[in-house]
Amino acid sequence: MKKIKVAIIGSGNIGTDLMYKLERSDVIELTAMIGIEAESDGLKRAKEKGYQVISNGIQGIIDNPELAEIVFDATSAKAHVHHAKILKELGILAIDLTPAAIGPFFCPAVSVNQQSMETMNVNMITCGGQATIPIVQAINEVADVTYGEIVATISSLSAGPGTRANIDEFTITTRRGIEDVGGADKGKALIILNPADPPILMRDTIYCEVKTMDEVAILASIKSMVEKVNAYVPGYRLRQEPMFEGNCVTVFVEVEGAGDYFPPYAGNLDIMTAAAVRVGEDFARTMLIKQAAETTI
Repeated sequence: MKKIKVAIIGSGNIGTDLMYKLERSDVIELTAMIGIEAESDGLKRAKEKGYQVISNGIQGIIDNPELAEIVFDATSAKAHVHHAKILKELGILAIDLTPAAIGPFFCPAVSVNQQSMETMNVNMITCGGQATIPIVQAINEVADVTYGEIVATISSLSAGPGTRANIDEFTITTRRGIEDVGGADKGKALIILNPADPPILMRDTIYCEVKTMDEVAILASIKSMVEKVNAYVPGYRLRQEPMFEGNCVTVFVEVEGAGDYFPPYAGNLDIMTAAAVRVGEDFARTMLIKQAAETTI
């Protein structure tokens, strides 16, 4: 079966975990790992696996555009602003795992059947967004969320340089995602880095104020959404039953990583790569259908 060729730019933790997940795809063929540090663990592992390894950053794609129809960008928000322009000019779809928010926001459990061949850049929002926006959307679907607030708590050990450098972008982009994708009239996002030892799993609190309080309908919608997310993030689950008080709903979720490259406590990183793979596969299938149709004409 034909597969769509993809490359990863960014050989840090996110890019490396992404490599392991992409290997299992039945519609994606990973061709190259691109970074800027030749001695990085990600590039070393990619080389051992037989992938083409490039250490001069985005220039590697400029010199070898045939390597990929899709590029997963696991660098930084600032770097992606530069990369996005180049990839668009080359006609390569960019799946952005940074908080740059250049393209439309995508969350696999919510952004269903939105793969447009005109889209050249999609943004994976943030780890907190991927964990909480589906819940906001599930509540909004049956109760009309007027205000949605999320608090993402992650282990300090799972927050690398990229995460720490993008804290402001995290809060802004996640807030926008709560409103644009989750459907809340107004949103707010906070992130907490917890230094506890042993490290804690990713935990998220979702607080929503609603116009229409129907506990039965809201609970059913939340549990249905948890099943959807769990289909591509097996460690995603409710920590306890949602709480209802007046016109407010509070939901507590937990994310345990799959352990592909990250330790299991780094669910915040795992949910980003798992969601990106799912979105990449959705676009890849759309591409394959289009290519098959063009072949038969």
